[in-house]
Amino acid sequence: MAMIASAACLVAFHLGLIFWGLVPNLVSRPLHLALALPWIFLFAEGGRASRWSGIVFCALGMAASIWIAWQHSALGDQYGFLEGDFQIGIAVVLLVVVLEAARRAISWPLPLVALLALLYGLFGQHIPGEFGHSGTPLASFLGTLTIAEGGVWGSLAGVSVSVVAIFVIFGAVLNAGEAGQGFMNIASAAAGRLKGGAAKVSVISSALFGSISGSASANVASTGAITLPAMTKLGYPKRLAAAVEAVASSGGQIMPPLMGAGAFVMVELTGVPYTAIMAAAVLPALLYFFAVWVGINAYAGRYELAGLAAEDRPSPRAVIITSAFFAVPFAVLMWGMFVTSMTPQYAACMAILVGFVMLFFHADGSFDLGRTLGRLENAVINAARQVSMIAAIILCASIIIGVLSITGLGVKITSLILSASGGMLWPSLLLTALACLVLGMEVPTTAAYVICVSVAGPALTKLGLEPLQAHLFVFWFALLSTITPPVCGAVFIAAGMIGENWLKVAVTAMSLGVGLYIIPLTMVANPAIMEIAINPVSALVALAQIGLGLALISYALIGAFTLLWRVGLGGAGFAVLFGPVMLAG
Repeated sequence: MAMIASAACLVAFHLGLIFWGLVPNLVSRPLHLALALPWIFLFAEGGRASRWSGIVFCALGMAASIWIAWQHSALGDQYGFLEGDFQIGIAVVLLVVVLEAARRAISWPLPLVALLALLYGLFGQHIPGEFGHSGTPLASFLGTLTIAEGGVWGSLAGVSVSVVAIFVIFGAVLNAGEAGQGFMNIASAAAGRLKGGAAKVSVISSALFGSISGSASANVASTGAITLPAMTKLGYPKRLAAAVEAVASSGGQIMPPLMGAGAFVMVELTGVPYTAIMAAAVLPALLYFFAVWVGINAYAGRYELAGLAAEDRPSPRAVIITSAFFAVPFAVLMWGMFVTSMTPQYAACMAILVGFVMLFFHADGSFDLGRTLGRLENAVINAARQVSMIAAIILCASIIIGVLSITGLGVKITSLILSASGGMLWPSLLLTALACLVLGMEVPTTAAYVICVSVAGPALTKLGLEPLQAHLFVFWFALLSTITPPVCGAVFIAAGMIGENWLKVAVTAMSLGVGLYIIPLTMVANPAIMEIAINPVSALVALAQIGLGLALISYALIGAFTLLWRVGLGGAGFAVLFGPVMLAG
């Protein structure tokens, strides 16, 4: 009962913020943390010691957060400078609680980076050379991070409160009903009869589901429960079935209209409207799934992969009825954003209300109050869990961003990237891609993107990239770790669900998901692919060119050809993709 009450409060608070009007940032953001902490410390699984320490951390963190919100007017007059030992104690408690919350939510790597950043901020003045800093008074350093809007309560926290939380709630409401079955039915009707149909169903359903879940792991766990048994039943090799699900699920995070939390963080960091980001991202995302589709066709030729039997495909009536459970809320969302020019979060609130009403309806036409109440409970609890986990990630990442800003370390790392690459764009891109891959191996995609773009983004823009181009490049490469060894979360989950060696799955996934490695580079080599809204003809020409190059490379990697043919096809693919740039250079 406590979980339901806590979840309902969290959901009501975030929806209420959209309708209450202007709420001070030092009220809404600390209360956001206070409502998230019980889900990190009290309602998570753990042993006796973890539960008792969780009570202490939760109580201290909630008390400190509520005190910040209560004293927001007076604290605003301090301009980030702490007064007295009590306020220093509040600051230390907040930082420790945020670090521990992130550790419990996603393990050590991100909070360890944040801790190192804090140590650098406190003691970096003792580091000789250009990577030291001049030092900041303790009261000013801790105060900027905890009682002003330059650290924990910075702009990223604002995105988590006002936008990310709303769309997470929207996704939870849809998933609690029959929208997931609607995704599966549409995918089965569209691709089930085709050669390799079961794998293509996985691609379509994962793209649809991933556009609202924003999590590769959640996507694998949900759609994979249906698609993986279907593929193995039809004789698909286990490594292929798991790889298809992992690759398709990873693509959900780059698929408009929602694109997970990263898109909304990108709005805040770039100042580019959400609709413009969505327009720039749509063709690259379609190319990614096109490359996966081509790879499945190549595997289908090698293994004679069958489509779904007629009796396993849904009837047209079932497709129409179940698709309404996500089509109607999505239509309201799109209508709100594009027709009436509502803000994305206000349009999402309208869609949430429609989705809430649809939880009372069932595809079989029955009315079951018990089942409806179960859906409502499932919706608020899942929403609270996901909002809290993202809050823990974003607030911890905000510490790192705050330290980079206070100490000037971000500028120094930018200079290092520029000097290491000799001031040339493509070496800088490769260095950035490597950094994204390494960081993303142990840090969630959104956090990896935020940290990488904070230090590498300025370098890339100085070398000529548009801000949105640089951010999308980093965002895509932050996804690499979902399918790339040694730490590949989506692959691990899919391999575990189907009982296959994860390394075999990872190798197959990398060949199927080759677009994830190549498409970000084509966004730089051929930026017209992101200009569908302002230059549709050039964008469609770029779409055809990049699509051809990806198809050639996919067949070179997967098709049943001799080595000479593979080399020839791969070389032709790279020539199509990057030949014009090399000739122009």
